[in-house]
Amino acid sequence: MESYYIWTVGCQMNKADSERMESALGQMGLGPTDAPHDADVIVLNSCVVRESAEDRVIGMLTSLKPVKQKDPNKVVALMGCMVGPQTKTLQKRYPYVDAFMQPQQFGQLLEIVGERIGVDPEGCVGPLTANAGVATYIPIIHGCDKFCAFCIIPYRRGREESRPVDEIVHEARMLARRGVKEITLLGQNVDSYGHDLPGSVDLGNLLSAVNEVEELERVRFLTSHPYDMSDHIIDTIAQLDKVCEHVNLPFQAGDDQVLTNMRRGYSNDDYRAIVEKIRKRIPNVSLATDLIVGFSGETEPQFQRTLEMVRDIRFDKVHSAAYSTRPGTIAARMMDDDVPHEEKKRRLNAIDTLQESVSAEINLALQGTTQEILVEGQKRGRWFGRTRNDKLVYFDDEINRSGEMVKVRIEQAGSWSLQGALTV
Repeated sequence: MESYYIWTVGCQMNKADSERMESALGQMGLGPTDAPHDADVIVLNSCVVRESAEDRVIGMLTSLKPVKQKDPNKVVALMGCMVGPQTKTLQKRYPYVDAFMQPQQFGQLLEIVGERIGVDPEGCVGPLTANAGVATYIPIIHGCDKFCAFCIIPYRRGREESRPVDEIVHEARMLARRGVKEITLLGQNVDSYGHDLPGSVDLGNLLSAVNEVEELERVRFLTSHPYDMSDHIIDTIAQLDKVCEHVNLPFQAGDDQVLTNMRRGYSNDDYRAIVEKIRKRIPNVSLATDLIVGFSGETEPQFQRTLEMVRDIRFDKVHSAAYSTRPGTIAARMMDDDVPHEEKKRRLNAIDTLQESVSAEINLALQGTTQEILVEGQKRGRWFGRTRNDKLVYFDDEINRSGEMVKVRIEQAGSWSLQGALTV
């Protein structure tokens, strides 16, 4: 049997795309393998949102050159956000790659594989779904219309396109019947879901529909945009029993001028008002955010406003990054990347140090409490799962607990995870 290897870097949307590629290759009769040199088909799913991610992709691509030279019959494919509408530059730089595919466009590789094994992809490949694990992802909207100055996503994933509610609910029901207990609805901006569909449909309506899938235990969603976080969405989260009380709401910068330069569409005060509304209407909600330090022109006083935001709001999680210019973006065309590298590192360290302290204090308050955990699997011999608030919890037990909803008493709390013991 022919085998495949898929390597993925980047966001949850990339992970969902890789799972759908696995679904297609599996339907064609290929099986997975754990190492690229053992595979007949090698697929790299790329990310270029950060320079560090792009460097990892380049490193992996370079490492495959001798593998391809040793066995020219291997099929090497590059997919994801590194691949834009024009691929001539990539083809010239990596002539040993057989297929270059933009996000969600799997056809080129499937045709190559079909010719190799003598099957017609259109005749054997049906609906593409996520892996049926305990928890998995369902993309609900592709692309983004925001065109933030720093972001390459609209140029690589295209404009927003929502999937119909019925189609998503059908996929959720099918996955639930295969044993999935938790789904995360995915989009670059899930809060704008439905604006391109007939009628008055939004994320709140979709959450309500998915909440009715009987076999599901939990529903999550990623990632929100402050500009589109409506009262209806907030109230729906508060009212539905399966929708977890966790919101990932990137603010990116704390200074109004920097936010304007980023083309984010809201101010510091706007963001704080949204957070206040969320916390008032959704009891026990946890908050995560994304932020960038060292964006073009950011001064030290402007950075201090970002630091103040982290200190004041007290997020449960902060995903921070130093700004790196992405070719083709508005910032790359119109702004100077003028904050020195060492200064970016200093600012990033200040954010991370502060957030580590905040997270430790928040998690310490959970010590001694009993939390409901959906067990996702094992890591290094210990069972792990998450609370409804997206807190990672580890515990020990000799019985296979995968997929179970269990009660765990929290005995030790750190900045990034909780340790506990199963309760009877």
